[in-house]
Amino acid sequence: MPSNEHRPTERVLDILELLSTNGNGMTLTELSKSLNAPKSSIMPLVHTMTTRKFIYMNPESFKYFIGIAAFSVGSSYTNHIDALEFIKAEMRHIVLESNETCQLGVQSRSNLLYIAKEDSAQPIRLVSYVGKQLPLYCTAIGRAILADMEPDEIYALYPDGLTEFTPHTITQWPLLFAELEETKKRGFALEHEESTPDVHCVGVSLKNKGRIFAALSVSIPSYRFSEDKLNFVIELLKESKAALETSFSSDLIDLSSLS
Repeated sequence: MPSNEHRPTERVLDILELLSTNGNGMTLTELSKSLNAPKSSIMPLVHTMTTRKFIYMNPESFKYFIGIAAFSVGSSYTNHIDALEFIKAEMRHIVLESNETCQLGVQSRSNLLYIAKEDSAQPIRLVSYVGKQLPLYCTAIGRAILADMEPDEIYALYPDGLTEFTPHTITQWPLLFAELEETKKRGFALEHEESTPDVHCVGVSLKNKGRIFAALSVSIPSYRFSEDKLNFVIELLKESKAALETSFSSDLIDLSSLS
């Protein structure tokens, strides 16, 4: 599909996205392969980004990582989001009631991008982090977002098909669309060990003026999972969704930075 984006700028952003989701760092060769671009074309970009401290290179492993300048930009963004702090207060309420991890995510192209997380006090809990990305189709948050989209839009996000992350991942289009239809009917999304083994997730979308801009989920490890726990979490998420969307519609919360 042709892109209307400025190619060099697009590659800079792609490099930042790749490094933000690869905690072990990436070499120039690995970046080149992931971007499907020759090393000679991305080397000037990497050099400039390193000089400006948006990324840095470990001289021993020759791997690149996110740099302090990128962190500063991200911190500036989150420090000015009243809406995010408002949502996080509701997330803390969900965690307090359910004693499970709650996450907030937004769509980033074909992926879910986690932008906030509130951990439970449980000694064993979901291992994830803000900035992590996963395909929308295999996560509860992602399905809550996809359920509002037309099939053609979803096909366009995954021109090479659906990749298996665990033995439970739905990778057949008819099964995915059936699950998305159920998600729309019942008002919440479910995901059972499809992105992470031994973890079940429930997700609900968050809308402002009829448009989904984010979604919330709660993750439950298999050994704590039960139908009673699932139903309790579903009700918690539905209550929080209603409370948050009522506040958004009052125009007291500025959502522009999350849209």
